[in-house]
Amino acid sequence: MTPRPRRFRSTLKTLHLWLGLSLGLLLALVTLSGSVLLWEQPLFAAGHPELASRPLPDLATQARSLETVLASKEAKGLRGLSLPDAELPVWEAQARGGDRFYFDATTGEKLLVRHKSGDGLLTLLDWHTHLLTGEVGETVLGVVAITGLFMLFSGVWLYWPGRSRALKHLKPHANPPVLRWASFHRAVGVVALPLLIVMIGTGTTMAYRGAVRNGLTAAFGEKAPAKPPKTAPVDGPVDWAAVLTAAQAAAPDAEMTRLTLPGKDTGTITVRVRHAGEWNLAGRSMVFIDGHDAKVIGGVDATKLGTGGRLSDALFPIHSAAVGGVAWRVVACFTGLLPSFLLVTGFLFWRARTRRRP
Repeated sequence: MTPRPRRFRSTLKTLHLWLGLSLGLLLALVTLSGSVLLWEQPLFAAGHPELASRPLPDLATQARSLETVLASKEAKGLRGLSLPDAELPVWEAQARGGDRFYFDATTGEKLLVRHKSGDGLLTLLDWHTHLLTGEVGETVLGVVAITGLFMLFSGVWLYWPGRSRALKHLKPHANPPVLRWASFHRAVGVVALPLLIVMIGTGTTMAYRGAVRNGLTAAFGEKAPAKPPKTAPVDGPVDWAAVLTAAQAAAPDAEMTRLTLPGKDTGTITVRVRHAGEWNLAGRSMVFIDGHDAKVIGGVDATKLGTGGRLSDALFPIHSAAVGGVAWRVVACFTGLLPSFLLVTGFLFWRARTRRRP
């Protein structure tokens, strides 16, 4: 009868192998797309220099152009807009289907349309976040990411030869092929383990961000951040100049970054702002404004959240390399390539070992 520890190790090896050769392929493709998306903004700016070179108008002019944008035929399907800034001085509007529109911040004239199905970067983004299949894909991504973490930890457990022999076992070998691919796979998996845990781990939290935020705030005994209060739907036009002025007055030291438009069941407008010290490029702070009279009716200052809330807000900026400068972005990009390397070396090791068997 096979001893229980040996049977467990054999089962773990089998799981590590077949999960790696199946879901590992999906994980590798997702992380490869993530490495490209880390450079999304520079790539987009390079492809459309005419947008980045436009002048940035004052707030009053932006408000007038916004009224023109929201009176256009494209406005019906919009869910929100990113405000013009120094890097991209145009209105970037996000449609509910995933398409994006770009409007002149001075006149409101439509400048560019990017369709999710025809734009390479938007298609990659949809793949990376939803596997091109909406909410179902996001759920599958969570399972794939958890599987990736399992493969990392199980691989280290299977490899670990003891503290005294660890460095010796990390030495790469050229021949025979079985030892070559096994040593490459093992060395990269162990040495890069902390980076892979950070990137795959933070990616996992993106798939379960609501539960993660609730869990972290509950763990530290904090209240969940305030949600936008509901107001009666807006029937008439919104005074956007007053809305932007009120939001700026409510957070005078912050940068306004995004607008969430009022919906069919509420007239509340959410303005995302970024205070100094926030890692998220769009900020996690919010100002809630009644669309009827442009009065501030609440808000969230992310810099005043407790430990749990701040930890939750830090996960996405770490994953997207919004902090750490170019150095962390390069490291994160390199880390995104490693699952592909582990997949290939793991497959070559398995094939070489299979060929050696009589």
